[in-house]
Amino acid sequence: MVTSMYKAIYIISTISFLITAFLELRYFTHMFQLNSYKPKVQIKWLLRQKGKLFFSLLCIIAAVLAGIGYVAEFVVSVFCLYAAYIYKPAKAKKPLVYTARVKRLLTTAAVIYIIIEVLSVTLGGYAAGAAAYFTLLAIAPIVLLAANLINRPVEKAINRHYIKDAEKILASMPELTVIGITGSYGKTSLKYFLTSLLKAKYNVLMTPESFNTPMGIVKTIRGELSAVHNIFVCEMGAKNVGDIKEICDIVHPRHGIITSVGPQHLESFKTLDNVKKTKFELADALAKDGMLFLNCDDENIRSVEKKRPFISYGIDCKDGYHVTALSVSEKGSEFTVVSPSGESGTFRTSLVGRHNVLNIVGAIAVSHQLGISFDELKPQVMRLKSVPHRLELIDKGGVLIIDDAYNSNPSGTKAALEVLSMLSGEKILLTPGMIELGSKQEELNRQFGADAAKVCDRVILVGEKQTKPIYDGLLSAGFSEEKIFVAKDLNEALDFAYAVKSGKKKIILLENDLPDNY
Repeated sequence: MVTSMYKAIYIISTISFLITAFLELRYFTHMFQLNSYKPKVQIKWLLRQKGKLFFSLLCIIAAVLAGIGYVAEFVVSVFCLYAAYIYKPAKAKKPLVYTARVKRLLTTAAVIYIIIEVLSVTLGGYAAGAAAYFTLLAIAPIVLLAANLINRPVEKAINRHYIKDAEKILASMPELTVIGITGSYGKTSLKYFLTSLLKAKYNVLMTPESFNTPMGIVKTIRGELSAVHNIFVCEMGAKNVGDIKEICDIVHPRHGIITSVGPQHLESFKTLDNVKKTKFELADALAKDGMLFLNCDDENIRSVEKKRPFISYGIDCKDGYHVTALSVSEKGSEFTVVSPSGESGTFRTSLVGRHNVLNIVGAIAVSHQLGISFDELKPQVMRLKSVPHRLELIDKGGVLIIDDAYNSNPSGTKAALEVLSMLSGEKILLTPGMIELGSKQEELNRQFGADAAKVCDRVILVGEKQTKPIYDGLLSAGFSEEKIFVAKDLNEALDFAYAVKSGKKKIILLENDLPDNY
């Protein structure tokens, strides 16, 4: 009788476990992928997930009860429903990609589950088996990290193989010019602009989207680089000291561009000095005959001691390639660029904002040094389009969207608010605030709120806890509390923004969109 009851409970537990384990492992694997497969980052993220930790505590309690025979079918069913609710698949901004690495990770985790379950049933019977199920649900994040540790030698070997393959491809193209681009912000926009300008004379390949990690760059080289390309424009991202050097050791850039140095990713970098050191790893890696281009409008770049000659560019800085006349309106920008030799040219673009102009000037500087005349560059500049989700203007008739949702930082918020200030209409800021700013996050978000108060008619904040410093900054600058709305998520925020009644055209600035792991 007892044995039959345990068998029935065990069967029900098995069904419950399989459903829950699949949903749970899929969820934590997705977050691990978003956290760049870095165990320390994953652990920090886990410690912030109070709801998930509470579920693990319930699982441990259930495991104890199951072990002494007090878990009934009803309890198991409730757990199944509760787990399905917590870990149900949701529409993701960046969905889980079932790469070969993810498949290997899930397979190893499944093997760990099977071993623990088989040992539990063999040594302790069905009650121990049911207890093991609940225990595994409680420690799923730990199992995933253990699977990653087990797979590490295999992953390193596979990565080494791919890196060596990419290096062989690059070595087989001695005439290829590699241009590295890094910076706390601006690097993706400058990459797009530079690639467009260089196409006036060269066949150019750039790293797509945000493929700015070592393996993303290796994938681009192995999958897209061919003998027809003259130039490879390589965006280089970093969250830790040494990250840029790691990429440079693979691609060996001839020329390099540093767009900015700022308080980005301070959670991992810890200090601004570490950011400076990391960005200038690109300068240290350039070929002896290579050119280094620096945005000398950036005070942090100016403060770094330079170990090699460089070519500067900027709007306010009057050395190197610089702007002598700048006119910016909601219709676009017109500016004159003067080269180090004194040659000048007037350029026009439909893009707005000093931030865009600065990146265009950087692209002009590099292109001009690579043999493309100002006259050849003028039509290329006129054809430039907004980079997706980076101050991209989207006109929807009665509503104009300024999509700056990709990633937000102190410099970017100022540039976005500047663009918003130039436009006529009901100015609405919609933002969840800035992240990954370490100990300065609260201070910088409060300043963001104070800056927004000078420009915006309404502000919609996404997430009460995350945006509290912005809220405080708005009020401290005299912004009306009645003009602030705090939404629980992006959908509610957008619904509210579109519902705002105004006799003027609505202009909605989407400033940042937090990733799924926030």
